Amino acid sequence: MKIDLTSLVTESRNRASEQIDTLSTLELLKVINDEDKKVAFAVEQTLPEIAKVVDAVALAFSSGGRLIYSGAGTSGRLGILDASECPPTYGSKPEQVVGLIAGGHAAILKAVENAEDNGPLGAQDLQTLNFTKDDVLVGIAASGRTPYVLGAMQYALTQGATVACISCNPQSPMTELAQISITPVVGAEVVTGSSRMKAGTAQKLVLNMITTGAMIKTGKVFGNLMVDVEATNAKLLQRQKNIVVQATECSFETAELALSECENHCKTAIVMILLNIDAATAQQKLAKEGGFIRGALTQ
Repeated sequence: MKIDLTSLVTESRNRASEQIDTLSTLELLKVINDEDKKVAFAVEQTLPEIAKVVDAVALAFSSGGRLIYSGAGTSGRLGILDASECPPTYGSKPEQVVGLIAGGHAAILKAVENAEDNGPLGAQDLQTLNFTKDDVLVGIAASGRTPYVLGAMQYALTQGATVACISCNPQSPMTELAQISITPVVGAEVVTGSSRMKAGTAQKLVLNMITTGAMIKTGKVFGNLMVDVEATNAKLLQRQKNIVVQATECSFETAELALSECENHCKTAIVMILLNIDAATAQQKLAKEGGFIRGALTQ
């Protein structure tokens, strides 16, 4: 089957790097760096659409829904990376943000041939997760045409769910299908068609924004502190103590004592110290406010 890629921005040739194989190491790295500088500005143009996705995801989280990423190759791996970082950072449940990749777990480390061309597989993977209207699907593909992702998006729409996409080519099949389309146009890659570069960087920035924004909107950040972080290792235990000290301006010893009295739950320790109350009362206040520290402090 012949596929016409000539109209895709991500497949076009970059004039700035046409002679990159003749440059010194430092010179070729400067070309790459100059191109990378364009990525953040491309993402900036899509902030209104990213905000819509953040609000949709935050609403889904608040009602027990999930964020599901669907992608293939680099895009799929970026979704899995973003999903896997949420539990250690925000204490979220592993099933709250899920990354799906064409070809399954094997494709995380090694390409699975032809998996991305299987549209029904995209739908099937969502069915396996019991995807419902309460969830949000974000399809990820630099090209905007990956059949696996399109299959997932089409299925999610039939379930009445919110469907968004992240791609780097305007007016693609994915942008036409999605209810919310995030399209940072980063231009031609330094190495023609190597969309793991600028396109991949843009996707990573957008994914960071979606989950970070949704976690902030659902009370998992106080100020700029990740107050739901779980102490699963020595580093994170120390981070918890530092967070309590920074949030309350208390002594290190006070933070340690409060955390020990509430089974190392940062939010509870912070409310305990700021309101000078015991752990049980702090937990009740947090529960009443849906886990938002600011609400608990103003009851």
